[in-house]
Amino acid sequence: MSKLLISPSILSADFAKLGAEVAAITRAGADLIHIDVMDGHFVPNITIGPQVVKALRPHSDRPFDVHLMIAPADPYLQAFAEAGADIISIHPEAGPHLHRSLQTIRNLGKKAGVVLNPSTHESVLDHVMDMVDLILVMSINPGFGGQAFLPSQLGKIETLRKMIDRTGREILLEVDGGVNPQTARDCYNAGADTLVAGTAVFKGGPEHYQANIAALKAAAG
Repeated sequence: MSKLLISPSILSADFAKLGAEVAAITRAGADLIHIDVMDGHFVPNITIGPQVVKALRPHSDRPFDVHLMIAPADPYLQAFAEAGADIISIHPEAGPHLHRSLQTIRNLGKKAGVVLNPSTHESVLDHVMDMVDLILVMSINPGFGGQAFLPSQLGKIETLRKMIDRTGREILLEVDGGVNPQTARDCYNAGADTLVAGTAVFKGGPEHYQANIAALKAAAG
C-alpha cells in the first residue's frame, strides 16, 4: 500500500495563533492540513467559517482538507472553495442529494470527500464512487476532539479499502478520531492511507510536532 499521509487537525491547535500553528505543522512534515468546520447544529460544537480558512491559506502550501460538519452544506460549498479549500468533505446526512453536492464540489475545481459517521453504512457510497476523491471514516462521534477510538470502525475501513480497490481509482481512505501511534497502526493495517490527528500531533507544543508526526507515520513501517 502507499505511504501513510498525516493530516493534522487544527481543532487541537492554539486558536490564538492559528496561522503560526499551521506554518509549524507544515514545517514539521504534515501532508495535509485538516480543518474541521462545525455549525452547532449538525454537530454539538461551533468552530470556524470560510474567512478563517482564507486567512490561513497563506501560511501553508499543503492541501487544505476541509471537513464540513454543517447542514445544509450546499449553500457554503462555493465559499469554502473560494477561501482556499483543496478537498471539501461532506456528510451524506447534510443534504438531500449527495450526488449533486459532490458534483458541485468537483465543478468548483476541488476534490470531493464523503464522511461516514460511526453508524453510517458504507453502502451510501455505492452509486457515487465515481464522484469521490476521499472517504473519511469517523472513528469517533463528530463534534469534539479528544474522544477514544471506536474499534468497531476497523471493519468498515477494511470494507471500504476493497470498494476503493475495485474502482481502480486513486481515492484517499482517511480516518479521524482517537488517532495515536497505536490506533494508527490498526487503521493502516485495515487499509487506511490517510490519518487525521489532533491531540497526537499538537501535544507538547511546536518543538514536538515533527516527532509526533513521525511517530504516527512509523505506524506504516
